[in-house]
Parts: sequence; structure tokens; C-alpha cells
Amino acid sequence: MLKIFSNTFLLRLAVAIIFLSHSLHGIFTNNDVNDFGNLFLNKIGFAPFGVLIAWGVVISQIITSLLLMANKLVMSSCIINIIILIFGIITVHFDEGWYVVGGGRNGMEFSFILIVVLVTIIISDKKQADSWKNRKAT
Repeated sequence: MLKIFSNTFLLRLAVAIIFLSHSLHGIFTNNDVNDFGNLFLNKIGFAPFGVLIAWGVVISQIITSLLLMANKLVMSSCIINIIILIFGIITVHFDEGWYVVGGGRNGMEFSFILIVVLVTIIISDKKQADSWKNRKAT
């Protein structure tokens, strides 16, 4: 069994904090989740499911953040968040361009680096799991 403090601990902790802070902020500030569902997702074609989708994203990011911190279901948690980030790029960030700040606003660069970090965690954890299996086999 892999320990929580594996070689990806800092990356897992960092992305978990980012996803948690983003999700919890949306929950605890003036109906941000409902507004995103109603005022954005429903208007771009997801009606009448915009609010349900928005809450699904928020709840899944809270759960996957806790799993990443605990080093449990890491690959599944990473894949779920990669899918969310890709859809975020497609629906929100792509039209805004690359830059989040500086050369633009609300672009996709931050989502891109989060995807790279999640892929790195998947690859690194797979290598570590394979290493543990090889140690047990000998």
C-alpha cells in the first residue's frame, strides 16, 4: 500500500488546495455555484441542467481533493479533474485566449498547467506503484 507521503505528495497537496479553495469559495460566497449554473451554463446550452452540472463539478472537486490528499484513488481523481479542466477550457477559457492575467484575462494557461500537474501525478504514481509491486515480488 502506498503511503500518503509519496513522491507526489507536494503536487497532490498543491492541486488539492487549489481545487478545494476554488470549490469552497464558490459554495460560501453569494450563490456563485448556482449563478454559474443558471447565468452561464444554462445560457450556453446546458439548460435545464446547468445548476446540477455546476454542483456536480464542485462536489466532485471537493471529494477528489480529499482523495488526492489521502493518496487514494489518485488516477481516478486526476482523470475527473482533467475532464473538468478540459471542459472549462472549451466552455470558458478558450475564447479568452492563453493568458490569465498580463497579456489577457481569464485565459487557459492556469488550466493547462493544472492538467500537466495532474498528468505528472498519474505517471509518477504509476511508476511508484510498479516499483512497490516489483519489491513485493522479490
